[in-house]
Amino acid sequence: MSATRPRLSAEARRQDVLESACRVFTRSSYLGATTAEIAREAGITEPILYRHFGSKRDLYLACLDETWRGFREGAEQALADDPDRCLGAIADSYMGKKSKLRLVDLWIQALSEASGDAVIAKAVRRQIREVHDFFADVIRRGQEAGVLHAERDPAAEAWIFVAAGLLTTIDHRLGGLLGDDLERVRAARRAYMHA
Repeated sequence: MSATRPRLSAEARRQDVLESACRVFTRSSYLGATTAEIAREAGITEPILYRHFGSKRDLYLACLDETWRGFREGAEQALADDPDRCLGAIADSYMGKKSKLRLVDLWIQALSEASGDAVIAKAVRRQIREVHDFFADVIRRGQEAGVLHAERDPAAEAWIFVAAGLLTTIDHRLGGLLGDDLERVRAARRAYMHA
């Protein structure tokens, strides 16, 4: 631990550990990341890390919550800035954060590495449902405002939005799987949804 590192409050230290854990999970994976690596990234010892988070699983679950919180804040800001075009702005915001861990990246890690962990599986199911419900509500509000087609099923469209996030993440991870098709898919979805 660096002697010049400023002393942080317990809450600030916890947030610093959480951000460090998210970076380590981004570079590695749930199984590949170690608490020792996360502690080094945060500039602390493992015992201090364990004062804030009881286990690597607790850190991963906190990263899920933190990433959803950040994504939701960005989505709510996009909604406030331009309610008529917020779905596209939310998608743009999601893809613009390439240096940060994205929510769907954690879901993919959970599917591929942590699916045998009932606690993580339950947390991811709950979170995906919460994300779905958030977007279904955004779509309903857009329909009430007359900017989205009223005959579109908000629940079905919200699942398509979640699926598009997964597809976009796969495209990003594979280095452009979809090529120009990704923009065509986005344009077609915008045309389909907007009144």
